[in-house]
Amino acid sequence: MTALLLIGVCLLTCMGQLAQKFAVESWRDAPSSVAAKLFSPWLLLAIACLGFGLLLWLLVLQRLEVGIAYPMLSLNFVLVTFLASRLFGERIDARHWFGVALIVGGVALLGTHS
Repeated sequence: MTALLLIGVCLLTCMGQLAQKFAVESWRDAPSSVAAKLFSPWLLLAIACLGFGLLLWLLVLQRLEVGIAYPMLSLNFVLVTFLASRLFGERIDARHWFGVALIVGGVALLGTHS
């Protein structure tokens, strides 16, 4: 159950980050007021994802030590990097992917902690 909650937090946080990027990209094309920007669908989606992710995070913290749980959120680097390259056409160089691989290795090491 805790692993599922942690995965949920990672996915919601990732979706929130991507929705923020979609929000600012949509602002470039159409000059609008601050109010229009604050109530844009992408920004509202980002707030909803990040808010719900926070609630799930609180449940995770009830079950895991923060020193173990927090590094697991580093998996967001993997998800966001991969999806940014696909959705936004961002160019990710080999050095960046190597860093992502190191993060995955670190999370794997921490995941074996009992």
